[in-house]
Amino acid sequence: MDSIELLLDEGSEQFITGEWEALQAAGLPSRASHRSPHNRPHITLVAAPAITGDRDEQTGAGLNLPLAFTCGGLLLFNAGRKGYVLARQVVCTADLLMLHRRVHEAGAVAGAASTSLPGSWIPHITLANAVPREQLAAALDVVGAPMPGGSIVGARRWDSQARTITGLAGLTNMTCG
Repeated sequence: MDSIELLLDEGSEQFITGEWEALQAAGLPSRASHRSPHNRPHITLVAAPAITGDRDEQTGAGLNLPLAFTCGGLLLFNAGRKGYVLARQVVCTADLLMLHRRVHEAGAVAGAASTSLPGSWIPHITLANAVPREQLAAALDVVGAPMPGGSIVGARRWDSQARTITGLAGLTNMTCG
């Protein structure tokens, strides 16, 4: 799955990676176990089977960064037999919603995930995938502290087939093996 993602300031990224590490240390599922160089805390704007680079310049130009953000509570997404996705909810401000809409106006993305479309977008920062039901209470205990507010400082496009990251704002391009 390809994506366009927002990147967090250093303090926010450290807070989230600290939560990843705490979950892992507790023997629970965590994004810390995902060892790819592209794995870092982010807010997904669009996810789809393929997102081509023909919209990169227009997408990057529509981003007005840095942008303050805050997190609300914790979210659970049902992942079927795998359990649940545990995430921090990102509060939808008018500026964040406008940024999201601008990215979508830069060009339609075929097959975009419903949770990334305007009107039904659920902005979040994933902490763990595939948390079994019987481990939910323990995982919630580990990540229960509120997250301080932060800033969105960059954006990137992840191409899952080519395994490349294209910087759209505040980031350089890279290949991930």
